Amino acid sequence: MYDCTEYRFDELATIKYGKNQKAVESPEGTIPIYGTGGLMGYATKPLYEKPSVLIGRKGTINKVKFTDRPFWTVDTLFYTEINENIVFPKFLFYKLSLVNFMNYNEGTTIPSLRTETLNRLVFDIPNLEVQKKIITVLSSLDDKIELNNRINDNLEQQVQAIFKSWFLDFEPFGGEMPDTWKEIPLEKLCSVVTKGTTPTTLGKKFTDSGINFIKGESILENHIFDLQKISHIDEETNLMLKRSIIEPNDILFTIAGTLGRFAIIDKQLTPANTNQAVGIIRANPSIISPYYLYSFFIGNWHIDYYTKRIQQAVQANLSLGTIKSLPIIIPDTQNCQKYTAIIEPIFKEMKYIEIENQKLSELRDSLLPKLMSGELDIDSVQL
Repeated sequence: MYDCTEYRFDELATIKYGKNQKAVESPEGTIPIYGTGGLMGYATKPLYEKPSVLIGRKGTINKVKFTDRPFWTVDTLFYTEINENIVFPKFLFYKLSLVNFMNYNEGTTIPSLRTETLNRLVFDIPNLEVQKKIITVLSSLDDKIELNNRINDNLEQQVQAIFKSWFLDFEPFGGEMPDTWKEIPLEKLCSVVTKGTTPTTLGKKFTDSGINFIKGESILENHIFDLQKISHIDEETNLMLKRSIIEPNDILFTIAGTLGRFAIIDKQLTPANTNQAVGIIRANPSIISPYYLYSFFIGNWHIDYYTKRIQQAVQANLSLGTIKSLPIIIPDTQNCQKYTAIIEPIFKEMKYIEIENQKLSELRDSLLPKLMSGELDIDSVQL
C-alpha cells in the first residue's frame, strides 16, 4: 500500500461547465469540440488550454476522457481545472476511470451529474512521486494503443486511396470505366442483407455470458467493436433469432439512431447476434469478396446515397430496402481478384493491430485498479 492522503474532489479540481459551440465551430477550426459522445467538430479557439479530465454532465456520464491539448466542450460535458500541486491531471483521469458515475446519477429520464455531488466525492491520493511512476506504466500502454490507432488510420487511408484510384478515377484503366464493369445494387452481391431483433421483445433477457450480442453502440466510429458494450444471450435465444445470426466477415452497419457506423466481424467475435438497429451485410463469395465491399464502405462512397434516404421517425433510420438498393460498381472477375489481392493483406494487418490493442487495453484495465489501490507494487511491474 502507498501512503495516501484523502481529498475531496473540489480540493483536487474545479469543475467547469462547457459552452455552446456555435460561435466558434468552423470547417477551418483546429481545436477539437467534445460532447459526451466524443468529437463533435472543430473550433477556431479553445475554451481551455491546459490538461483536463472531461466528465459527462448529461447523457453519457460513465466514461471520462483525458486531454492534454487545447479544447472546447459543449454544455453537456464538464471540464476540470486541476490542482497540480496535489495531483497530476493524468493520474486524476486514471483515478476517475474507476468511478461508476451511474451510482451518482440524479437524472430521471436522462442520466445527469451535479457539481455538488461530485465535489463531495473523496479520493485517496498518493504523493506526486508515486503518481508519476503509476502514470509511466499506464501511459506506456496508452501510448502504444494510440500509436497502433494512428497506424490503422494510415492503413485505412491507403485503402481509400486505392479504391478511389481504381473505381472512381479508373486510373489503371486510362481514366474510364471498362465496358465489362457494371453498377448493380448491393443485394445482388450478397447472400444476406437483414437486421436483428432485440431479445426482450421475445420475453428473453440478456445473460452474463454466452453468445455475443452486438448493439449499435458496440460499433465505434473507427470501425472496431467496443467489447465493453457487447451483451450476451443464451444459445436458445440465439436460435430463436436465427435471422440475425452473424458469421465471420459479415459487415455490420448501424441503421437506427447513430447511422452509418460499420465494422467487419472476425472469428473471435462469433458466434454472435444483433438487434434491429444493426444491419447485416453478407457478401456472396461466389460473386464478390467481403473485403471489396468493406473497402467500399471505408471509402464512405455510400454516404450521399443513404443520407438522402434517411427516414425520420422517433429516431433516424435506414430501411433494409434502402440498404439493398445501394448501387456499387463491380469490375470483371480478373480485376476484382487483382484488387482483392492488394487490399486483403492491408485489412489483415489492420485486424492484427486491432487484436493487439484489445490485449493492451485488457492489460491496462487489469493493472489500473491494482496500481491505484496499492495492491500491486509499482516497482515490480515490468512491461
